[in-house]
Amino acid sequence: MMRDAHRRPPHTDAWQAVVGAPGFALGLRCDVDTMHVIEFLPACPEQPPANPLAAEAARQIRAYLEDPAHRFTLPLRATGTAFQRRVWAAIAAIPCGEVRSYGEIAQSLGSTPRAVGQACGDNPLPLIVPCHRVVARGGMGGFSHHAQGWLPEVKRWLLLHERPLPPLFAD
Repeated sequence: MMRDAHRRPPHTDAWQAVVGAPGFALGLRCDVDTMHVIEFLPACPEQPPANPLAAEAARQIRAYLEDPAHRFTLPLRATGTAFQRRVWAAIAAIPCGEVRSYGEIAQSLGSTPRAVGQACGDNPLPLIVPCHRVVARGGMGGFSHHAQGWLPEVKRWLLLHERPLPPLFAD
């Protein structure tokens, strides 16, 4: 499943800010009170924040890019099903530098790895809800509903940013 943001040009008025990162960018969508979406974008020019919350979110994302131990303190509005919110809560509990498998999370929630993977892919607030820390039992797994291409490379970069990967994930 490809989300609409991947089909439109990355630098549009749809974002309240765009933050550059190594090899990719992050589009931020928020109102004055809450963050709604962080979207991975292909590398593109930054877009200055449109409001104070977007400025704070951009600041905190840059802090994470400098130091992966940074703790986000942004007001969030993640809409999703009850199951998705349970998966996202489990993901949010994974400490920086650690990973969990889709199967481990599924077992803890009484679900299936595939359902957990779908909820991970639908996560509207990656980095803050660190879905990149969820991996397949025998490898890295997909990222944002993509098994190939630049998005799994973003996942690899994020995992390496947080800690060196075991040889299984390094290739």
